[in-house]
Amino acid sequence: MAKIKRNKSPKFSTSKNKKNKTQISGKILNGGIALMAIFLVGFIFSFSTKIIQNGDIDKVQFPTMSISESAEEIYESNPLLDIDIEILNGCGEPGLAAKFSDLLRKERIDVVRSENANHFDYEKTILIQRTENVEGMKIVAKALNLDINDKNQVITLVDSDLDVDLTLIVGKDYRNIPAIRRYISN
Repeated sequence: MAKIKRNKSPKFSTSKNKKNKTQISGKILNGGIALMAIFLVGFIFSFSTKIIQNGDIDKVQFPTMSISESAEEIYESNPLLDIDIEILNGCGEPGLAAKFSDLLRKERIDVVRSENANHFDYEKTILIQRTENVEGMKIVAKALNLDINDKNQVITLVDSDLDVDLTLIVGKDYRNIPAIRRYISN
């Protein structure tokens, strides 16, 4: 019987390809490790040279400051008034409640919080009296040039659940308030 000679199809050596890829990636990894080791040795050398030259790691020296007054002395010379107020941004102008806070704090009024109102559609700036602290309301109204007899500017809505004497909602007309206009322009 005659033997049939079969053509052997060339076998693709996948194991050789995998071996070559593994060797290449291993060489890249080893090269990366060697490079990192060189950097590490360089940093250690630099650090040790600095210590040898200076004798010590960088010494931090703070400037001497003379404190002329303690916080207590400052407070006693310029105490806060007994007025707690919250400032709500009702017009959507970014940072406006913070500007009103700064202005009133300079008038020694205790701004408890400043944040956004429940919406930004307030056309008019409104000062709302929350407690029976009428004197506090008068001082804030005077600082902002608001007319306490104008019910569109100053209203009374007592709310014992709130921890403030007054609520100031800043409306879109804030540019008409002379005190804030002067404060913003400075």
